Amino acid sequence: MEPTYILAGNLQRNILLPAFEKPLIDVPGGDLIYAAAGLLIWDKNAGLLARAGEDYPHEWLHEFEQYGLDTQGIHILPEQMDLRNFVSYNEHFDIQQNNPLAQFARLGLPYPRILLGYQPAVETRIGPAKVPVSSPRPSEIPKDYLLSHQVHLCALDYATISRLISTFRENQVSTLTLDPLARWMQPTNWSEVSLILNGLTAFLPSEQELRSLFWGKTTDLVEMAQAIAAQSCDMVVVKCGSQGQLFYDGATHKCWQIPAYPVKLMDPTGAGASFCGGFLAGLHLTNDPLQAVLHGNISASLTIEGSGAFHILESHIGLAQARLNSLQENIREI
Repeated sequence: MEPTYILAGNLQRNILLPAFEKPLIDVPGGDLIYAAAGLLIWDKNAGLLARAGEDYPHEWLHEFEQYGLDTQGIHILPEQMDLRNFVSYNEHFDIQQNNPLAQFARLGLPYPRILLGYQPAVETRIGPAKVPVSSPRPSEIPKDYLLSHQVHLCALDYATISRLISTFRENQVSTLTLDPLARWMQPTNWSEVSLILNGLTAFLPSEQELRSLFWGKTTDLVEMAQAIAAQSCDMVVVKCGSQGQLFYDGATHKCWQIPAYPVKLMDPTGAGASFCGGFLAGLHLTNDPLQAVLHGNISASLTIEGSGAFHILESHIGLAQARLNSLQENIREI
């Protein structure tokens, strides 16, 4: 049977130096894996669409399957692929992705072999003809995946997003959600962004990404959400970090503010992606957009309480539902 949900994105091999947690050296990462973990809190049977090299740890693929994830959509290329991603935080949770040698020295930790020769990814614009090798290709989508009706696209290059959206629309997917990539959320790209918004079920940007897209036009988040919805996008959820989420429903023209569930922040890595996975599951399970936002909110709250994508699956049974019930009382229409 085809997976109930399809998640498309990039895989990474994370080297994390959290502010208050123990270092994690070479662990599964990338928005795709954090989105999957956020979904698994609520439901199972999700398929992963991604690319990796032959050097990607095969035991991780088996681990994903044990969690209930379908990996037939992970295309393994007969070559090595550099998927390393270094992230370090100080006690104020300021992020540092450059000069990992200095960060390990600061903490008095030995420098791991996996980081030898590491260079952080350079933020450059990627044209239509220069799609990253790590981005999934429509031609590699398993036939079973095209039968699924619940699809989330993690942050990917614009060309890949455009092609995946076209492919899934051709196969009449009923729910299609998108988490944008920060670098193409620029005012000069409005016409390109509006093209992919048309027909989306939900657009899930961070506040910073949305403000970047509307730079020089407006500073009102509600106005921004309305402008996005006007491009035939059903719902807009703005992820506002510690301030929770702003949700605009294009069908009813109503807007809500949902506070972040109060927890002790330990590691913010992957919180936004985890939200997206929880949102997709919540939307399918309840058919209620506002409840979907609450599901994503709780997934993010569990993610930031520890380090590593799958630590949230160790949560006490019933914790997520208890938090969901508690959060219902704090929703505010604006």
